[in-house]
Amino acid sequence: MEVNIHQAKTHFSKLLQRVSAGEEVIISKAGRPVAKIVPIGGRVRRRFGMDRGVFEVPEDFDAPLPKRVLDSFES
Repeated sequence: MEVNIHQAKTHFSKLLQRVSAGEEVIISKAGRPVAKIVPIGGRVRRRFGMDRGVFEVPEDFDAPLPKRVLDSFES
């Protein structure tokens, strides 16, 4: 469903009911989409340490970057 900004402000509660039911709402300004309201999916609880052993932080992870890399940020 697509609505303009005025419709979104006027009928915000009704739009949220539709979004809660699973519908996506696109808000447009002058006919151009500027925002999308989507339902929040079920929250997935993350388990601390679940990727243990997948990646090791190197000893020099906080060492200064090489000059060529630093220079690339300047251009």
